[in-house]
Amino acid sequence: MRRAPDWDPGGRALSRDDREEIAIGLEHGRSLTEIGRRIGRDRSVICREVARNRNRDGSYRAGSAHRRAWERTLRPKESVLMGNAELFEWVVGKLLALWSPQQISATLKVEFPDREEMRVSHETIYQAVYVQARGELRRQLAAALRTGRAARKPQGRVPSKARHIPDKILISERPAEADDRAVPGHWEGDLIMGTRNQSAIGTLVERTSRHVLLLHLPKARDIVGMRDAMIEAMHSLPEVMRKTVTWDQGTEMRAHAQITLATDVAIYFCDPHSPWQRGSNENTNGLLRQYFPKSTDLSVHTPRDLRRVQDSLNGRPRQTLGWRTPTQAFNELVASAT
Repeated sequence: MRRAPDWDPGGRALSRDDREEIAIGLEHGRSLTEIGRRIGRDRSVICREVARNRNRDGSYRAGSAHRRAWERTLRPKESVLMGNAELFEWVVGKLLALWSPQQISATLKVEFPDREEMRVSHETIYQAVYVQARGELRRQLAAALRTGRAARKPQGRVPSKARHIPDKILISERPAEADDRAVPGHWEGDLIMGTRNQSAIGTLVERTSRHVLLLHLPKARDIVGMRDAMIEAMHSLPEVMRKTVTWDQGTEMRAHAQITLATDVAIYFCDPHSPWQRGSNENTNGLLRQYFPKSTDLSVHTPRDLRRVQDSLNGRPRQTLGWRTPTQAFNELVASAT
C-alpha cells in the first residue's frame, strides 16, 4: 500500500501540490477566490477542502490534509448507525414506514432524550442505509417504496422556489476511482431539452468507454418518469458496469434515493454551474444535437428512435478510444471484468 505522500489521486481531485498552494495562500492571507484562481479551481472547492482537512486547532497543513484525503479513500469504517443494532433497527423501521431521514433524526432526540448513543444525523442515515445497505434490507426498502406512498406524483415542473434535491451527495464525496477512468461502471448524466424546455431526453455516458444510453421521458423534468427510466436503464446493464452516476443539480433527480434503492447505484451531484465536472456527458450532448437539433420538439421521438440514435452514436469510432467504437470498448470492459 502506497504511503500518503506518494499518493496521486489523478483526475480532478486535489493533488499534494494543490494542497501546498492552498496552505501557502492561507498563510499569506489570500482569499479563497485568489487561491482557487492560482490552482484553477472554484472557491467552493477550496472552502470544502479546508473545512474537511484542517487540523484540530483550525490550521491547515498540506501534509496532514493530503493524508486525511488519502485515508478517506481507503475502505470506509463502519458507520455509527451500522454499529448500533438497536439504533439501526429503529431507523430501518421508520424508513419502512416512509419517514424521511430528517424526520427520523429529529424524532430520535425526542424519543431518547437521555441516550446519546441513539443519535444520528440525517446525512448518516442516508449514507448508511440508502447507499450502503445491501441484500434483504435493500429489497425491503425498495418494496416499501414501490407501494406508491413514498412520494406524491408530481404535477408538471417543480416551481423554482422548490429547486431542492433532498439528501443529495456532492461530487466531492464520489470515490476517487471514478476520476481517472481506469475503473469502468461510472456514468455521467443530464437532460437535453427541446423547444421552450417542454420536452427532454435523458442522456447517460459511461466514463471509460463513452458508451451512451438514451432515456425516453414522457414529459420534461418528470420526476417519476425520470426515476423509472433510470431504474430500467441501470437494470439493463451488467452488474460490473453499475457503480455510480454523476448528475447535474436538476430537479428531475429528486427521486435519486429511490433509484439507488432499486439499483444499488450511488448518485452524486455536480457543484452548481460546473458542467466541466460532467465533461464526457457535455461532449456527448453536443454530438447528440446532430440528431436532435435545438429548438425542436423532442417528444415526437419514440423509444425506438432513441435506440436507433443510441446505436448509431455507440457505433462511431472515437480517437480517444484508439479508433474503437464505444460499443467495442464497452464489451471489452465487460468481458475482461467477468
